[in-house]
Amino acid sequence: MFNFSQIQLFDKTLVTGILAINSLGANAALTSYSSDGVDLVYSSVSDVTWTKDGNLLRTLFADQGFNKVVGAIIANSPRISNTPHIFNSTGIYTLTASDFSSNGITSWYGAMAYVNYLNSINYAGSNKWTLPTVANTTIGYNTVTNGSTRGDELVELYYEELDSKAGSGQGFGFKDPDNKFINERGIYWSGTEYEPYPTNAWLFNNNFGGQDIINKRGRFYAWAFSLGQVVTVPEPANSTMLLAGLGLIAYATRQRKV
Repeated sequence: MFNFSQIQLFDKTLVTGILAINSLGANAALTSYSSDGVDLVYSSVSDVTWTKDGNLLRTLFADQGFNKVVGAIIANSPRISNTPHIFNSTGIYTLTASDFSSNGITSWYGAMAYVNYLNSINYAGSNKWTLPTVANTTIGYNTVTNGSTRGDELVELYYEELDSKAGSGQGFGFKDPDNKFINERGIYWSGTEYEPYPTNAWLFNNNFGGQDIINKRGRFYAWAFSLGQVVTVPEPANSTMLLAGLGLIAYATRQRKV
């Protein structure tokens, strides 16, 4: 049975929760939080949630074993569809373990299968994981982002969120002074094919702040994000207790008004 002190506790917890949710959009552009025990970072500029781990695939290999994780990825997505091209007229690519390396680099096809796998296991409570996309298809540095349009997430993270500089030398490259992320790497795949020659796909270079195209069979890193904010659904028992507490709060409020 609830007593008034418990009602106060629920009231305080509810307000704290509301403030925490609101702070995701009201504070700094990058907000650290967790879901299902997984550390995440929300980007208000792109309205996406990144994994805190910039080389999560390698971490999964280290924690669970390379063969186990690769086997699960391939079992979930044995074939990857892409635009037919001169080297793949069917548009169907069959994955093998050789698409992956234990240090976390993978082919474009492997990267696509990796995010499919994250969705299949509802990683961090989300099934909306994807690779970054490219809307502004300009090769080079200081790429202009697209405002509120979906896409260019790595460019927005690099230039707008982290205020990193383009080029090489001292003071340039990926900067994360607040340690929002861990295990950041140099070159990341996007999920966007290069339309004129779909043998290639777009990538982003964190070392210099530039984007370019390269053959999909190349080996680079994969950094996934989930659309919007990842919100874990409360356990049924916790939900019941919360609803009961809210009901008692409402009852107590009505009693004070009588």
